[in-house]
Parts: sequence; C-alpha cells; structure tokens
Amino acid sequence: MLQSWTQDFLDLALEYQALRFGRFTLKSGRASPYFFNAGAFCDGRSLDRLARSYADALVASGIDYDQLFGPAYKGIPLAAAVAVALARDHGRNVPFAYNRKEAKDHGEGGVLVGAPLSGRVLIVDDVISAGTSINESIELIRAAGAEPVAAAIALDRQERGPDERSAVQAVRDSGLAVVSVARLDDLIDWLGQRGETKEHLEPLREYRARYGV
Repeated sequence: MLQSWTQDFLDLALEYQALRFGRFTLKSGRASPYFFNAGAFCDGRSLDRLARSYADALVASGIDYDQLFGPAYKGIPLAAAVAVALARDHGRNVPFAYNRKEAKDHGEGGVLVGAPLSGRVLIVDDVISAGTSINESIELIRAAGAEPVAAAIALDRQERGPDERSAVQAVRDSGLAVVSVARLDDLIDWLGQRGETKEHLEPLREYRARYGV
C-alpha cells in the first residue's frame, strides 16, 4: 500500500506535469518512458504540498538530524519549504542553509547562506542522478565542521548506473541514509490504480526490468 505522502506527491506531480510519460532521452543515453522535473512545482500551492510530502516522509523515517541543507539550485526552495512544513505541521523548528554556485566576494561573502552549518545535516534535493550535487554538498558540510547524515529526495529512479549500483545506493554506501518520497516501484503501483494511465504501465515495467536495481 502506498504511503499517503507518496500518493499525494504522485498525484501532484501528474497534475503539474512534473511527471510526464512518453519517450525521453536521459543524460545516460537511455530512452526512458517517463520523466520527472521538480522545476514544474513553481507556485505556492504545489511547493507547499510537495514540502508537506517531504516533511511527512522525513518524520516517518525516524532519522535524527539538526539542520537542513539545500544544494543550489533546486535544493534551495526545497529546503526552505520543507523547513516551513516541519515547523507548521510537525512542531519541529529546524534551521536551514544553502550554497551559491559561485563565492560572493562582498557583503557576507563565501558560498554558504543561512544558518551556520553545525551538528547533523540532512541534504534536501529533488533527485539523485550522478550524485554530483550530493557529493559537493557533503564536502561543503564537512568543510564547515558539520556531519552529513542523510539526504531526502522526491523520486528514487531505482536505476543502475555504470557500476551496477543506483545513485541512491552509492550515496547509502558512502554512509548517508536516503529518504525518498516515492520510488519507481511506487510509481508503478500508483499507475496500476489509475485506469486512465494504465497504458504507461508496461513500458515502465519493462524499463524497471531492464535497468532497475
């Protein structure tokens, strides 16, 4: 059975066309039957509901953390919105920080903005593909003297990379926990419950069988 936050997230993603079906060429060169773009959540209503899904999944995970970190660029509004959702819906007031792509040489300077990084830090991003954004975040957090403990993402594609692991598995192997609002398996289950999207089921199942972990 799908978790309530997973159901709401996938319903929202379809409504805002953040989740699309068809034929999409990925950076890996693979032809994917679906595509996810968190940038489509670009109004107050959608960002609020997305953040609620993240917050619910984080609370249910039981992971201990002291602070949120949003990698530039998509992670910045995500971390801020999740911090709001945690405070409003779960009574947990968590500081957050984010980075700039380029260091600022005036004003407060540096690449980090927001609360000073300290304690156990949870990284909030949309997806983990090559893991580049997560690895850069880990380096920034450790350089600031804090400890990266986990990452929260919207969608885990559960897809093998060049070394036969998924990007999420690689992050877990590096010592971080990963919380995903939804996985490809959830997406397949969700489609099975929706009569109008059943035609997309078989391509997703075939893709999962061919490239999945």
